[in-house]
Order: sequence, then C-alpha cells, then structure tokens
Amino acid sequence: MSWVLAFVGFALLIILHELGHFAAAKAVGMRVEKFSLFFGPMLAKVQRGETTYGIGPIPLGGYVKITGMNPAEELPPEIEHRAYYRQPVWKRIVVIAAGPAVNLLIAFLLIWGLFVFKGQGDPDPMQARAVQTVEANTPAEGRLRPDDRIVSIDGVTDPRRFSVAIGRHRCDGPQTDGCLASTPATVVVERDGREQTLRIRPFYDGELERNRIGFSYGYPDDYDMPYVKLPAGEAALQSVEGMWNVTRLTVETIGKLFYDSQAREEVSGVVGSYEATRQAFSFDTTRAIEILALISLSLAVINLFPFLPLDGGHIFWAVAEKVRGRPIPFSVMERAGFIGFALVAMLFVLGLTNDIGRLTGEGFDIR
Repeated sequence: MSWVLAFVGFALLIILHELGHFAAAKAVGMRVEKFSLFFGPMLAKVQRGETTYGIGPIPLGGYVKITGMNPAEELPPEIEHRAYYRQPVWKRIVVIAAGPAVNLLIAFLLIWGLFVFKGQGDPDPMQARAVQTVEANTPAEGRLRPDDRIVSIDGVTDPRRFSVAIGRHRCDGPQTDGCLASTPATVVVERDGREQTLRIRPFYDGELERNRIGFSYGYPDDYDMPYVKLPAGEAALQSVEGMWNVTRLTVETIGKLFYDSQAREEVSGVVGSYEATRQAFSFDTTRAIEILALISLSLAVINLFPFLPLDGGHIFWAVAEKVRGRPIPFSVMERAGFIGFALVAMLFVLGLTNDIGRLTGEGFDIR
C-alpha cells in the first residue's frame, strides 16, 4: 500500500503543478494543445475541445503544451493571436509562475493543516536519553552502544546538563586537542533492561573547544511525542517561517554544489524522494505528509531558478524582454537554454547516483 500512496502523492504534485499552468493559460486566453501526466508518447489520451489529455509512460514529471512556445513557429491566422509568444509579458509570467505558485500553496496548506489538526511537537527534554551514534576513535567507542538509555552522568539526570557534567572533567595542565581528562565521568546507562555503570574519561575537542566523550543522544524511536494544536493564525505564521527557512537552505545548498563535495553527496533525486515518501507512509502518515510538503516546496523553489527549461528561465526572459522593450532573439534564449539544460541534467544525474548509492547501501534515514 505504501507504494501506491507514494505514487499517488507524487502524481498529485505533478498534476496540480501542471494544472496551475493549464488553468492560468486558459484564463488569459492562450490555446492549450496538450495536458500530459508523465513524459513520452501518450499511452492513453482523450480529446476535449482543442486540448488533448493523456498519460505518458515515464513517471518523471508532466507537461502542458501551449501553442506558440517557439516564437518562430508558423501558425494558422485563426489561432495565431492565442499563441504564447503573441501575448503580453504579464500574461506569460502569470502562466509560467502559476505552476510553482500551486506547489507553494500545496506546501503551505499541508504544513498549516498539520499545525492546526495535528499540532506542533512539544517534546519533553527529560526523555532525550537514547544514545543514537557513537563516534569512532573516541572514548565512547566500545563503551557506549546505540539505543543505550542514559540514566545519569556524574549523578546529573537532566539531559540538558549532560554536557556541563562532562565538561567538568579537564586534562592535567593546558587543554590541548585530544588530551584525556584526568578523571573519568561516571555514566550510568540502561542496557537490555539492566543498569550498568561505566567510567569514561572525556577528551578535549580543540575544534569545538570543549570536553566530550564522543556520542550523540536524543529521543528513542518509540518515544510518543505530544503535540499541541495551534490557532489558525499562528499556524500560518509558523508555516511561512518554516517554508522560508527551507527555501533559504535549498538555495544555499544549490550554490554549494559547485565547490562542496559534501553538499553534492546530500542531493537526492526523484527516486530518493519517492522512496523516502514510500517509507514514511509505511510507518507514519504525518511524516509522509511533511515529506510531500517539503518536496512540493522544493519543486517550486528549484523551478524558479532563472534557467531554461525551468519555469524561472521563462520568467527571466519575459522580464528581460519587458526591460529591453522588444523581444529577445530566440537564438540567444536557445544558447542560454543549453546552460540551463546542462545544470538540470547535472542535478538529475547527481541525485540519481546518490539515490542508487543509498538504495544499495545505508538506505534512507527518514525517522
């Protein structure tokens, strides 16, 4: 069932995005020739008026074909006035921006709905006791294990003060990178239903400028987090703030792809997004809705980058035409389009490569 739900979720995002272009084009009087869910020759189609509706074989997107998207296209006189490039700039911008705008609206409504009907997570910090990762080549290696439950550190039972307790153990003499504390921290953990007392000497981390043991901790997988429902107005503000933060991070990440290898390793593509959504549906509908909202928002943001064939590229050249006062030569847009196509292809290949690596390796950690 999770496969079906994930597919339906993706299909809806695509349909609604293209429906935005379609509805806007119809509203401003443009002629729409085709409306296709997925790419490739239509496997099934139906004609309604002047528009052919169909489904293609390649489930990687969809498209709306508007008459006259090529300004050099020869058109019959009876439909020429309804062609895309025969329309004022404002109409073209409205039609192209409508797709990303629908994705933004979907993301907002999904996040807003979760805040209003499900609520905002209100975790109890006293429950953040589960060891999640143990770093290699640190004092914690071989002593602590993932899923250990930390009962106390030096008698401190409040997880928010664990780092303070560890920090009291200092090296003899100057604090130098990697030096071991002169005294061990007493770490009491619950493991396999029994309490165990471990004595672990912290080390000084010169980069972080503090003493630590070498593990991360948080909430256990079975922690049932309480939620507090938000009023509609507050939910709207929280949704907009969250969407802005994701947008900023997305733009920063795209920029880092050109010089940061770690950023390139974090890119995910259609396969990864689909698999993450499928896994989320398999155990938590709320998490699946969050992922679909993030995917919808990401589709909007990436589509607005000013490179053809993305929607943002069409908007960019429409604005350039308005500023210039006359049409931009199509040859110029074609040459610029090669750059945009290369960037899109790079993202696709990079995302697909990473997705295959995750599918055959560590998998997708969506919890």
